[in-house]
Amino acid sequence: MMKTLLGLWLLGASTVHAADMISLRYVDQDPGAPPYQTRILVTPDFMRMDEGNDDGDFVLLDRRQQKVINVMHGNRLAMVFTPGPLPPKPAGWKPVLDVQAAAPGTRRFSLSVKGVVCSEGVAALRAAPDAARAMAELKAILAAMQYRVWKDAPSEVQHDCDLANQVWESGATLKLGLPLEEREFTGRTRQFESESKQPLQPELFRVPDGMPQISAPS
Repeated sequence: MMKTLLGLWLLGASTVHAADMISLRYVDQDPGAPPYQTRILVTPDFMRMDEGNDDGDFVLLDRRQQKVINVMHGNRLAMVFTPGPLPPKPAGWKPVLDVQAAAPGTRRFSLSVKGVVCSEGVAALRAAPDAARAMAELKAILAAMQYRVWKDAPSEVQHDCDLANQVWESGATLKLGLPLEEREFTGRTRQFESESKQPLQPELFRVPDGMPQISAPS
């Protein structure tokens, strides 16, 4: 029975109504650090990323206004990021995205640059497709900021895979579907845990009253 239900979910049998929000839970882990939970809430207008705490810090994507807001309760401020221009791709920039069939409804992928695997994992094409789109939208808005971070970093820590994963090819693997497993060249991992539909809670997609919103440096 469980395999049947999972198969239906991977094939996109469930529907989301206007009064619902998608709730995804992942287990993320950075190299040398303990795993932690990431909750992603998605509506047609917003996406919120947090650690599962309604009252904690969170990242809010405003999908209509194309901006990302990092809400930090401890600092009592919200940092606002908007899309910015990117320079042309470097000469000879030729990333390779290899895609192979995996379990029914899923595909295994590998994104490489100059022979180095930058990210690899498994994606489900028909599972929560709007959530995958929202993840790609967030990456696209932050791409210019990520490029500035890369450019300002010491040359010894600059890596082409950072440009692939966060800048030039930031949404490439998300076009393949919702990530179920993911591993980056840094060793950072993400593992899908659960997906559900929940009644919409509009208050979770608002910057707290009275919290200053400051534009990030361009």
